Amino acid sequence: MNVAAVADPTSYRLRLIVAGSTQRSRKAIETLRNVCNTRLDGQVDLEVIDIYQLPEMAREYQVIAAPTLLKLLPLPVRRIIGDLSNSEKLLIMLDLAPATPP
Repeated sequence: MNVAAVADPTSYRLRLIVAGSTQRSRKAIETLRNVCNTRLDGQVDLEVIDIYQLPEMAREYQVIAAPTLLKLLPLPVRRIIGDLSNSEKLLIMLDLAPATPP
């Protein structure tokens, strides 16, 4: 593992928890991968975890609904639960785009 990558404060560590290969799960994966490829190229550690295959991960990450996206780095840790199909909203929640004024 590259030590510089671990120390880089702009690196992202994301965990996407899904439940099987449902349309909702596939859409969440597709949207997140698109965001990672366009906005975080080379700066992201993304792991997709299917709780049907690894149910112990749901307990470890304290997941009660799927899909759930965990942004572990950079801090603060964030938990995004539910529909990830809106990439603009996802960018804001990941602190990658400015929030629009009310």
